[in-house]
Amino acid sequence: MKIKRINWPIWAGLLMTLIAFVSYFLVFVWFPVTRDFPWANLLLFAVSAVLLFVGIRRAFAGNMPGRSKVAGVIVVALSVIICGFFVFATLVMSRWIPAARGAPKVGQKAPDFTLTDTNRKTVALGELLSTPIKGKAAKGVLLIFYRGYW
Repeated sequence: MKIKRINWPIWAGLLMTLIAFVSYFLVFVWFPVTRDFPWANLLLFAVSAVLLFVGIRRAFAGNMPGRSKVAGVIVVALSVIICGFFVFATLVMSRWIPAARGAPKVGQKAPDFTLTDTNRKTVALGELLSTPIKGKAAKGVLLIFYRGYW
């Protein structure tokens, strides 16, 4: 009786590649540590590359059938295309996004505006500049904008 062996590293590598690709859009984009630079996804792609390397060596070594070699090459090619598209989209295409035209430059006075704070209270820039702090008029305002919703 001949036992069929499955080339599990190559299939695990493909699965890890798909997880690395999809997880950026589903999970990691919510966390600023991984959203600004996708280091966690690149680490997952590195693990998948190791699994694919082991799997392709296993496919071409020993007494594996020809269909295992063909499947191995197809799976590795598909994984490389997915990884290449991810790297291109996140590291290259993201730099093509144009800068905002109406955004104030560094050192330029911001136009008066009104925003809602975390307590749902509206706050105007002119109000912040006119409110005295410790009995003195404010010289400026430091605004910090958080990504996300409250």
